[in-house]
Amino acid sequence: MHGDLTTSNMIIKVSECEGSKFYDYLYFIDFGLSYILDQVENKAVDLYVLEKAFISTHPELEQEYSTLLSTYERQSKKGKEVISKLNEVRSRGRKKLAFG
Repeated sequence: MHGDLTTSNMIIKVSECEGSKFYDYLYFIDFGLSYILDQVENKAVDLYVLEKAFISTHPELEQEYSTLLSTYERQSKKGKEVISKLNEVRSRGRKKLAFG
């Protein structure tokens, strides 16, 4: 678990070729609040914190966040369970504002 999963704790390596930009790698940084625990609730909370970061900092990237969630759901071992729990976490949030 990252513990503070926001876009401020990510670095994207960008390459350019013939005037086009390519996103090569995504690096996560600042693991000061991280810990090892394989619990669905904690994973959902990390995604909820990331969602709030997208909403407040990158509202134009709504589609990209939706793609991130659908990819996570398909590729993570507990993806469906985590996304279901994310919906529960959203309903407990103070402002209940989220993409989609």
